[in-house]
Amino acid sequence: MIMKIAEKMIRDVMTRGVVTASPDTPVKEIAERMANQHLSGVAVIGAQGDMLGFISEMDMVKVLHKPDLKRLTAEDIMSSRLITVAPDATLGRAARIMGEGHIHRLLILSEKGVGASQRPVGILCTSDIVREVAKAG
Repeated sequence: MIMKIAEKMIRDVMTRGVVTASPDTPVKEIAERMANQHLSGVAVIGAQGDMLGFISEMDMVKVLHKPDLKRLTAEDIMSSRLITVAPDATLGRAARIMGEGHIHRLLILSEKGVGASQRPVGILCTSDIVREVAKAG
């Protein structure tokens, strides 16, 4: 039986591994990482591995006009409004969250009680969902 796309688990579709930066990482360094590694975003992680925020391409664009751009750090431009889901959530749930919130990516956190819980383990972008729809044809 073919599983419906909406019933697939996020863990089977997400991009594994999350590129991270510390709060004091210079914005220029983050921009270089994003450009060189073709990333749409970077997670900002505290000293204990806790999620502090996320920097997207749009966050970079928003600070372009700032006169002190060279002095800005990850903490200065990150978005702390994080939308996260567990790896065992379905694509249907993720799509609903993304659609209702006009969000282009969700951060996937490890499940509670599994190793170092609530740590970023992947990212689900709208392009990941589009790729699944294309494969289903």
